[in-house]
Amino acid sequence: MASDPEQPRLSSLQKGGSSGELGDAQEPLLSGVHNSENYSVLAAILPFLFPALGGLLYGYDIGATSCATISVESPTSSGISWYNLSSVEIGLITSGSLYGALIGSLLAFNVADFLGRRRELISAAILYLLGALVTALAPDLPVMVIGRFVFGIGIGLAMHAAPMYIAETAPSEIRGRLISLKEFFIVLGMVGGYGIGSLLVDTVAGWRYMYAAAIPLAVIMGIGMWWLPASPRWILLRAIQGRGNMHELKETAISCLCRLRGTSIGDSAPAQVDEMLAELSYVGEEKEASLGEMFHGKSAKALVIGAGLVLFQQITGQPSVLYYAASIFQSAGFSEASDATRVSILLGVFKLIMTGAAVLVVDRLGRRPLLLGGVSGMVISLFLLGSYYLFFDNAPVAAVVALLLYVGCYQLSFGPIGWLMISEIFPLRLRGRGLSIAVLVNFAANALVTFAFSPLKVLLGAGILFYVFGAIAVASLVFIFFIVPETKGLTLEEIEAKCL
Repeated sequence: MASDPEQPRLSSLQKGGSSGELGDAQEPLLSGVHNSENYSVLAAILPFLFPALGGLLYGYDIGATSCATISVESPTSSGISWYNLSSVEIGLITSGSLYGALIGSLLAFNVADFLGRRRELISAAILYLLGALVTALAPDLPVMVIGRFVFGIGIGLAMHAAPMYIAETAPSEIRGRLISLKEFFIVLGMVGGYGIGSLLVDTVAGWRYMYAAAIPLAVIMGIGMWWLPASPRWILLRAIQGRGNMHELKETAISCLCRLRGTSIGDSAPAQVDEMLAELSYVGEEKEASLGEMFHGKSAKALVIGAGLVLFQQITGQPSVLYYAASIFQSAGFSEASDATRVSILLGVFKLIMTGAAVLVVDRLGRRPLLLGGVSGMVISLFLLGSYYLFFDNAPVAAVVALLLYVGCYQLSFGPIGWLMISEIFPLRLRGRGLSIAVLVNFAANALVTFAFSPLKVLLGAGILFYVFGAIAVASLVFIFFIVPETKGLTLEEIEAKCL
């Protein structure tokens, strides 16, 4: 076995092989037949669960903040003397984590491949802990905003590293289900945030307890990621790029794979690692990645697919439709739903159910059918909502149906599948940078839509605005049909070879 880091070619990696020609290495990849990925479902839970806590904390922050802003402005229950906040100051509290997430995405672009997925998630957990602690104990508004910003940097790192770690460590057969389940955890966190927030909203200084509730979860996430092994694919990438001793890194990758798969893997771990190395070398992962490569060849196509999906995920109206939820339910006569918090909990539970449905079928039906079917439903619901505000304002039941159809179809399609596809589609040596760009596009588009919504609503009116979102959703359907490939059942290396 070769140990020269400058010569990590396949002749030293093929078990029992003497040829060393690439033709020998291509067989598993080109034939589509690869070693069975024996794994234990029980062993696969923890490598998913601890990274997914990063998504849970992101969702929790969204839900808790919607209630915390009510608590912090209350003259009687805020527990502070600076409760008389302007709309701009409330906006800083609400959006502080979003701008932190943008910075976290930029940081991930430069440090992700150096740190590795595991250490990036540990860093995210530390930032979650510090951000929640500073926010909960804040003596004044500036310190509170700083805490929100620090927490947001943790969001940016976690939402970048979690899908990568899960994608690179999960068996191919259940990869889609596990990454989609991360979206389920985001929604679960939102529901939890709304629930805890509604319980504490009338408590004196309740907003402090809302943010402090994230601290134990951040500690569990950090300890869990410290215990988990590194991604075997990240280790092998360093091996074939000559960033360490080939033999030692390969043995480390085998050990990590055994821990991730459990006892069910038996003695097949070395063969699976050999196969990964063969496929990584065939698709050219041994070459050092450069920034310019992001915009050429396979990487450019992956960037178009990934960035396009997360862009359409945001600009098809997701934040704006939910903005109208309370008024739609109220106009339909649901008096108990007139309270915004209760409406949020109701919609959160529905989102949770629909995301769960996507998780159950994504590895059976595939990514494209869910995207095409779900986005088609979003198109219908957006045009129905536009028509309601323009022509049928005496039929609020139609608006409720359209709202639920939109939320349900979004959670079957863009919600989980967007994050799933960006974690699968980028070549390994550019996955860190590619995902950081996609996450940056996601948060930037979110900020843009949130910022532009009110002015556009005044300029165009709600009906025309929903028609505009509907037209954008039609454009996203065309994009999905012609550009987005099916990745169901393929290894990450096969996706790079066959889909790009």
